[in-house]
Amino acid sequence: MPEIGSTLREARMRARIDITEVEQATKIRAKYLRAIENEEWGLLPGSTFVKSFIREYADYLGVDARSLVEEYKLRYERPSESELRAVSPGLSRDRRGARGGGGGLGGRGMGGGGGSAPRWVITIALLAVIVAALFVVGSLGGDDDDNDGATTPTQTQAQQRPQGSRRGQQRRSPQRQQRASTPTQAGLRIVPTGDVYVCLFDQDGNRMIDGTIFRAGESVPVQRARSMRLTLGNSNVRLRVNGRAVEVPAASSAVGFEVTTAGARALPADQLPICS
Repeated sequence: MPEIGSTLREARMRARIDITEVEQATKIRAKYLRAIENEEWGLLPGSTFVKSFIREYADYLGVDARSLVEEYKLRYERPSESELRAVSPGLSRDRRGARGGGGGLGGRGMGGGGGSAPRWVITIALLAVIVAALFVVGSLGGDDDDNDGATTPTQTQAQQRPQGSRRGQQRRSPQRQQRASTPTQAGLRIVPTGDVYVCLFDQDGNRMIDGTIFRAGESVPVQRARSMRLTLGNSNVRLRVNGRAVEVPAASSAVGFEVTTAGARALPADQLPICS
């Protein structure tokens, strides 16, 4: 099973990415990113946000986000109330069937002469069924199901969580509004997978990368501006714009993109910027 925190930390360190760069690209606060890497889930604002943060962080690093989220759910999330209800009816029917069958045996035992042995057998069988049922329910949710009319701790927690969640959302609403505000700059990360020529201009025509050839594995600093125009000599590169992967079409000749806060748009060949 993959270790969630160490998998993300190792991927970030292999890519030589500082955690402040991840914070700027994903809009997830650095203290939450460190808590994820250390698997300190109590420092994070709730299970829903944890899964969202893990997914965003993994997507930014190019790690399989789905497997990490599934691993988190398997290890740290309890079964949902609907899953418990799906199991409980079958257990109740088993118990009712055991009680009904026991009564029939008891009647036959009494009618056949009234020995004590059949009653002991019936009692032991009923106890075994009840113990087995309680063990299964306890292993699924840690709750007793002996009293059908009583409110279980699982149900109480399920009723309380939405209220607590709403209060937490109200407390965090200024932060969410701040994160949801439109960014003023676009972010561009270039990861060479082979020798690739890169020419990059900002919105004012200033050269940000002046016709440089990068080699596979070479670190290229994240570039930021209101908008950028990019020319690549070939497709030996992986691009991330505003923290999201951008598909680079396979090509042996030059390709280009216009990068803005809204994403990346492919440029026609006659509009590619040229670094003389």
